[in-house]
Amino acid sequence: MFAQLVINLESRRGAQAAPEVRAALHAAAIEFVEGGWPDDIAGNVDCIIAAGGDGTLLSAIASALERDLPLGVIPLGTFNDLARTLRVPFDIRGAIEVIASRNARAIDVGRVNGHYFVNESSIGISSRISRLQTTGIKKRFGFLAVLATAVQAFRYARPIHAEIVHAGGVETLKTIQLTIANSYHFGGFLSVSDAAIDDGWLDLYSVDIENAWEAFCIGRAMLAGQRENVPGLRTLRGKRFEIRTHHEHHIEADAEPAGKTPATFEILPKALRVFVPH
Repeated sequence: MFAQLVINLESRRGAQAAPEVRAALHAAAIEFVEGGWPDDIAGNVDCIIAAGGDGTLLSAIASALERDLPLGVIPLGTFNDLARTLRVPFDIRGAIEVIASRNARAIDVGRVNGHYFVNESSIGISSRISRLQTTGIKKRFGFLAVLATAVQAFRYARPIHAEIVHAGGVETLKTIQLTIANSYHFGGFLSVSDAAIDDGWLDLYSVDIENAWEAFCIGRAMLAGQRENVPGLRTLRGKRFEIRTHHEHHIEADAEPAGKTPATFEILPKALRVFVPH
């Protein structure tokens, strides 16, 4: 196997783990190149390997889709949502054994404003949280960085007036958070029981709360995998959502900037092959 290796040295474990990643790839008889290479070499690449967090994967997805190459995941980030969803081992050697097995699964990919995402895309509080988190904060504090920035983001939360156009009609919402999820596992700890990363659907969640108790109830329900009949939480399922807001709002896709509203979110069914355990 000959791979293009992308290591994010700024991810939580990237710089520390890079030598081990390279050594383990050699031990598994996986040849690789890092960075750019001539076209005659690029044509012989069998896969792309992304070593880092979920943001690192985004840099590899566009190339993998364009060249129809499978993607290998070595989770070195803070949350590693895609690795959790696909049950890719968190230890480096275990993740590389999965890649060496060449067992690939086709998964859906979301797209907004030309940006891809595999877990979720958001407008509102989580988008502000992502902008508040610096690389240094995430590397030093991990999940605690999310809690700290979440408290700060809630202090400045303001309602978003949004119009959602989908196959079933038009919805008008006043919300503080819109999440468009491609996977059943996202946000580091949220899971939804009746969704999947290869079901061909996007799930939209709108949070409209009046007080802290409703926020607690929604958080508890999402942690339990519940999304129906939760006060303050509205859900839609579709293959395409057009979202318009009264004012421009930042969008994030898997915690990376993805432009501003208005925007169209769409699903690319089973567009990406990823190496997974047998």
